[in-house]
Amino acid sequence: MSLCLGVDIGGTKIAASAVAPDGTILARARRESPAQDADRIERTVADLVEELTAQVSGSGEQVVAVGVACAGFIDRHGESVVFAPNLAWRDEPVKAHLEALTGLPVTVENDANAAAWGEYRFGAGRGVHDLLLVTLGTGVGGGIVTDGHLVRGAHGFGAEVGHLRVVPDGLRCGCGNTGCWEMYASGSALVREARAVVAGGGAHAAYLAGLCGDDPEELDGVMVTEAARAGDPAAVEVLETVGRWTGEGLASLAAVLDPGCVVVGGGVSQAGDLVLGPAREAFARHLTGRGHRPTPPVVVAELGNDAGMVGAADLAARAVGAGPSGR
Repeated sequence: MSLCLGVDIGGTKIAASAVAPDGTILARARRESPAQDADRIERTVADLVEELTAQVSGSGEQVVAVGVACAGFIDRHGESVVFAPNLAWRDEPVKAHLEALTGLPVTVENDANAAAWGEYRFGAGRGVHDLLLVTLGTGVGGGIVTDGHLVRGAHGFGAEVGHLRVVPDGLRCGCGNTGCWEMYASGSALVREARAVVAGGGAHAAYLAGLCGDDPEELDGVMVTEAARAGDPAAVEVLETVGRWTGEGLASLAAVLDPGCVVVGGGVSQAGDLVLGPAREAFARHLTGRGHRPTPPVVVAELGNDAGMVGAADLAARAVGAGPSGR
């Protein structure tokens, strides 16, 4: 059987897997990411390809291509990483370098695009042709599938949905603009608001303060979610606020894209209905034409952290003609 490898390159780790044509992961490997050394990143990917190829060759499988997913701007042709905020790549011809190192065809894709494709093909988006994926992590990422095709834009930089401006003259974003969606609907926003509650003191903050030893800087998103699940009103309120901002932003995107399904992933989505309940309510309340159009379902991503690897592998398979001709 012909297999493709999927590689997800992050600022702290590089994860790779051997992926069957049906999206099943057959083998895994990972390394720490040498994020600030462009050459070492590529050599580490090549080492992972060699390791996984050896793992699967004993079972008679043949690796025919590699798909690489990373956060950043990928040029329209999937040849170079123009800019990666957490890696040392600047105008790096990643495709050519990795093909020379591995001897295999390589497909390079933005990580959120790859995750959207993975969910569309094998996850929560199965059965729809128009999908919007939003990931609520440190920031807000996005991927768009329209009529069965990834939307990349004229230069390859499309679907940066986290930088949709939702509050004119709002909070300053790391991108340099103010009022970006990810300043209000991300894991960072969740933690910022929860730390402000603790810093404010009082009985309302007591449970969260106890979790972090009265040090707001020690509070993280997992603690907030645990507190909300335990019924703490302050934690529930913070998650509701993030959920509401999420739903309002999704409604604006739906006015443009008209998706058949909205898939929400990332660490914040693990709070489940504590965040998605308010998100769905706000989405339905602000959806353009509500009452006269179908309301797309807002669902949790199914593939989790594997979505980028699985999607990248499937895109690589298609690039070399090893994937299905249809959906």
